[in-house]
Amino acid sequence: MTDERDPDAPRQKVVRIAGSRRARLTPVPGTDTDPERVVKDPQRPKGPKGPNDDQLMQDVPPHY
Repeated sequence: MTDERDPDAPRQKVVRIAGSRRARLTPVPGTDTDPERVVKDPQRPKGPKGPNDDQLMQDVPPHY
């Protein structure tokens, strides 16, 4: 098995979080640590309005 990683490249570290079962990774150099937050609004469709969009938004699934 060959390891093709650069041995001099900076690496992420695993950081333990006290009182938690999960660990955290340090950010990779050169990456954005604050991603944009996507706000999903079901009332605002993403594409052009189709001929039956109004009816589909008013329909209620049968299990309600």
